[in-house]
Amino acid sequence: MTRHTTRRDLPRAQLLAERAFATLDRFLHIEAASGIVLLIAAAVALIWANSSFADSYHALWHLPVSLGIGSFTFSQSLHFIINDALMTVFFLVVGMEIRREIHEGALSSLRQASLPIMAALGGVIVPALIYLGLNAELSRLHGWAVPTATDIAFAVGVLALLGRGIPSNVRVFLLALAIIDDIIAVLIIALFYSGGLDWHGFIIAGLGVLAVLGFQRMGIGSAFAYVLPGAIIWIGLLMTGAHPTLAGVVLGMMTPVVSRPMRERPLDMVTNAAQKLRDHDDAKGAHHLAVPLRQLRLAQRELLPPVVRVQMTLHPWVAFGIMPLFALANAGVSMDGIDLSAAGPQWVMAGVALALVLGKPLGVVGVSWLMVRMGWCQLPPGVSWGGIALIGILAGIGFTMSIFIAMLAFESEALLGAAKLGVLAGSLIAAMLGLAWGVVYRRTNGTAERLALP
Repeated sequence: MTRHTTRRDLPRAQLLAERAFATLDRFLHIEAASGIVLLIAAAVALIWANSSFADSYHALWHLPVSLGIGSFTFSQSLHFIINDALMTVFFLVVGMEIRREIHEGALSSLRQASLPIMAALGGVIVPALIYLGLNAELSRLHGWAVPTATDIAFAVGVLALLGRGIPSNVRVFLLALAIIDDIIAVLIIALFYSGGLDWHGFIIAGLGVLAVLGFQRMGIGSAFAYVLPGAIIWIGLLMTGAHPTLAGVVLGMMTPVVSRPMRERPLDMVTNAAQKLRDHDDAKGAHHLAVPLRQLRLAQRELLPPVVRVQMTLHPWVAFGIMPLFALANAGVSMDGIDLSAAGPQWVMAGVALALVLGKPLGVVGVSWLMVRMGWCQLPPGVSWGGIALIGILAGIGFTMSIFIAMLAFESEALLGAAKLGVLAGSLIAAMLGLAWGVVYRRTNGTAERLALP
């Protein structure tokens, strides 16, 4: 067996490495950190695209990435790999968040979910109407859905900056609303931003879905086994003309919310395997440890249901890798290519920004007030109208999903650039207003709690 070593005997380099990794692990679990990284990536992209090195920025994302086996070669730009392949992992996490909330979270019962659902609908309809009111011309009309989405990571990250003075139910309500927003955004992408659908692709995607169901039926619990069926679904949706990132949502919604059935409870397996390891005789050789170690790894994997285990594994990669990379690749709007003095880009930018900053809070707060006033819904415990206003303001942070939809909505570089600027400006203003109102709300809420004490 391995010789026992005290912490004092460990090499100094190892101790420093352990401290560094522990600090990194704590950083990765700070909700506000991912929003800050995302903001930095967007700022870098914007500065880079408008600097003397702008040509290198645009050339980078057009670099071809090729994958070949024999005579078969798949070649696409780096921009495509990020937006259509890596973002599938982002949508996979979104799908799993939706699955979890429906199973055991804020969407698990209609009574609990009714107010966030109606508030989210208001937060989609009102911004769309504001945008359409300013952009009735046919060439700009297609961008109506750009300001309807909420960026979960950014919005929850800004809320986390306000600290523990914000009631926990405010965070739950915001999370539920953002997830419903994502469901609506996915439906909008599927229904309005997918071209003429080729039904042959659905046969391929269907085979991938059947493979996933078959693997689940056989009790295959390793996440890596589902990469191939997921790739088949992705290819099928790409062939249909629908956006292939929807494959991530499909897989996420299919991820089991309970651990697979086993002959022995995972905790009992851990106990038995640990006992075998303790009873191991060094004279028998290390190869006798293989079976209990394999049982220990299997039990460790099955202690958490797949929807929790996979989401926890992917979250740091998505929050600190894929999303900042997406922002870096897409937030770099060149001011030289946009004539804001022209009516078209000017109104697209204004429409998106106003819809996010004004439309979101008006829709969320207005519909929530109407539902409560009519007696159809009630405010969650501990959430006042000040909290609903904070949620509405933070819902105006569209960012990732809004930029994603803008890229599907506009073919014109001038209108796309204006839409991206509107998203960046609107999201930044909404974040600052949210922080300002959050400070006021936190103080007001704290004062009310102190007055309520006997």
